[in-house]
Amino acid sequence: MKIGILGGTFNPVHFGHLRIAEEARTDFDLDKVLFIPCHIPPHKNHRQVLAPQPRVEMLKLAIKDNPFFEISDIELNRKGKSYLIETLHELIVLHGSSAELFFIMGSDSFIEIGAWREYQKLFYLTNFIVVTRPGFAEELSGHFALNSLPVDISDDFCYDSQPCSILHSSGFKTHLVKTTLLEISSTDLRQKVLKGKSIKYLIPCEVEKFIKETELYKTKI
Repeated sequence: MKIGILGGTFNPVHFGHLRIAEEARTDFDLDKVLFIPCHIPPHKNHRQVLAPQPRVEMLKLAIKDNPFFEISDIELNRKGKSYLIETLHELIVLHGSSAELFFIMGSDSFIEIGAWREYQKLFYLTNFIVVTRPGFAEELSGHFALNSLPVDISDDFCYDSQPCSILHSSGFKTHLVKTTLLEISSTDLRQKVLKGKSIKYLIPCEVEKFIKETELYKTKI
């Protein structure tokens, strides 16, 4: 089974998240994509993150019509700061070593992966689908991927036969993919709600309705 993983605060979930997950699913023939809301993000101000329950409710509304999308609460149940290395180990136990994992992330996060906990070990556990940012077509190359890696692990990689992929010594690959990136920011969405501006067509209508009915983001967190 091929499983995609999309983590984040989803505060709130928006069409950018959903489109990235869908294109990764179809491009790599994934059997499903797990949306994994974090408990406490290690690299963000956690005081600005909404409590888990409404974030999960918004995710449920957003993905309910896609049978290939699922929500995993493993990071919420683990509590504390949410580290990918721990999540991957749990997923391997849950789904078995035969499951092939694909972690979906933005290129802006990939170039900072050296700051992640036990980042050297991540490449032994999962493939990476690195989504490039709008206007950065030059990132679509194995050369960019190799140059973005921390120096201490760069020798563990080589160019793959695919021009936009690199191969780790473990056999796992890092793929750079151009998707229909929608420049939608959860931070910007929260600011719009706070200022009474419209967020229509930026998030699923049922998520928008939920935010209105529960008056989320009406005050600064």
